[in-house]
Amino acid sequence: MSAAVRTVEAIPYRLPLTSKLAWGAHSALSAAEHVLVRVTLTDGSVGVAEATPRPTIYGETPGSVVAILRHLEPALLGVDIGDEAALNRVRNSVAGNHTARGALDMALWEARAASRGESLFDTLLGPNERVRVSFILGIAAPAEMLDEAERVVSAGVRCLKVKVGRDAAHDLKVIAELRRRYGDDVQLYADSNETLTPDLAPDVLAAMRDAGLTYVEEPLPVRDLRARAALHAAGVLPIVADDSCFTPADLERELDFDTFDVLNVKTARNGFTDGLHMLRRAAEQGKRGMVGSQASTGLGTLHAALLSTQAEVTEPCELSFVLKLGADLLNKPIEFRDGWLNVPELREHGLDEAKLAQYRV
Repeated sequence: MSAAVRTVEAIPYRLPLTSKLAWGAHSALSAAEHVLVRVTLTDGSVGVAEATPRPTIYGETPGSVVAILRHLEPALLGVDIGDEAALNRVRNSVAGNHTARGALDMALWEARAASRGESLFDTLLGPNERVRVSFILGIAAPAEMLDEAERVVSAGVRCLKVKVGRDAAHDLKVIAELRRRYGDDVQLYADSNETLTPDLAPDVLAAMRDAGLTYVEEPLPVRDLRARAALHAAGVLPIVADDSCFTPADLERELDFDTFDVLNVKTARNGFTDGLHMLRRAAEQGKRGMVGSQASTGLGTLHAALLSTQAEVTEPCELSFVLKLGADLLNKPIEFRDGWLNVPELREHGLDEAKLAQYRV
């Protein structure tokens, strides 16, 4: 028997943002109120990960993440870290709680690697060591959005995911100005967060296409399955699946109805186990892949970056949210160069315990 799980800790913390992130019909984020998940094994090996609860998306809060991990801990204690099937049975013994279970999965992966004398880079680094990065540009006044775009492009980002859906005229004005400023040097795509209606979506997507956008994420409500399948079949603009593919089971439904072109997997909710499975399953069906961010801070970005190096990932990945942070828990800043992140350069990046002590709540 190898090392076994000894403790599972959940430590809430709060990091400031440089400005508010707004998306969808009414959602907004003014600080990163997350939870550090730490798994310690009987041999002293440790794994850590970031849970990013989003009440308006998953129904989770920092308090609920702490509570569900406390609920799961007794069943995890004493389980051999090498018995992945047993650990996954415990992790999946509760419904929902996506970010809590995703963070637990990633912490277990790191603890397992550490018990073998390895790191996550030894275990997970894929063939695509340099990854194209994108930045989530939240809904705000046009001047604010353009100023933020200028800041992150200056910091090395060359792809912007523009949040849209509250005011079509506002959205197209911002997109047109971004295109005027950056031309083809910066890739643009939109995230509608389910805000369109079946009757309006074809024309809105056509306008986005004509404005030079690459694709659009979740234009229609997830519940409108047949309308989403019809919109995809119309082929107006490639569609990215995100809210419709929270789980592997969700992905199978979407593949059956052929609703999307690009799968957006998020380590924040899928962890490594489900994230790897979903990317491979989608690729088997001819779908492209990207790795998204749930407004992840530095630690979550490290994990998302590792998943982004997999062969099935073909699109820019949301690895630059750290540029929106006023502070972070990492020992080193993450740097971007001309649109790319060199993932092996992150090997020495890790959790700074002093910063965790400073920002824990």
